[in-house]
Amino acid sequence: MTFQQVVEEVELLNRQESWQLVQILMEKLAEEDKKYDLIDFIGVAKHLADDVDPQDYINTLRSEWDHRP
Repeated sequence: MTFQQVVEEVELLNRQESWQLVQILMEKLAEEDKKYDLIDFIGVAKHLADDVDPQDYINTLRSEWDHRP
């Protein structure tokens, strides 16, 4: 379904249905703006802890950044 088709369908809604749609869309947009808690990142990039010295890892990243075009 194209965006234009969606708009045409929305125009067929009654007032109550239109407000319900607005509420659904606002909730969806609010979810996208969600701020993350620190606990949300548990386990993210845990592979980095596998036998890698943290300072060596940081040095490698910095070196890569310095050589970017």
